[in-house]
Amino acid sequence: MTNILLLILFFVLLFLLFFYSKRNKRLPKKTTISPPYVSFLKEQEFNPDISTDNWDLHKLRLDKFRRSQYKGLTFFVSSENRIYYLSEEGDKVYC
Repeated sequence: MTNILLLILFFVLLFLLFFYSKRNKRLPKKTTISPPYVSFLKEQEFNPDISTDNWDLHKLRLDKFRRSQYKGLTFFVSSENRIYYLSEEGDKVYC
């Protein structure tokens, strides 16, 4: 009799363990941004000399530092709040 009870208890525990593991697999996985990636984003935000392809970050840096690199080209903000870059000849090209 005790052997049957132990066997039933074993199967119940096995069933619960199986059910619990299936339930955990269906739960959505939480994604976290790793700290080195976050520090790289902060470094890009606070350094206008790093080239970026992110237009919003470029505009933010222009407002904050009055200069920013976007796709390898350095843009500046003039005293009249106009955006320009320097051509190869050194002329200001306004956007």
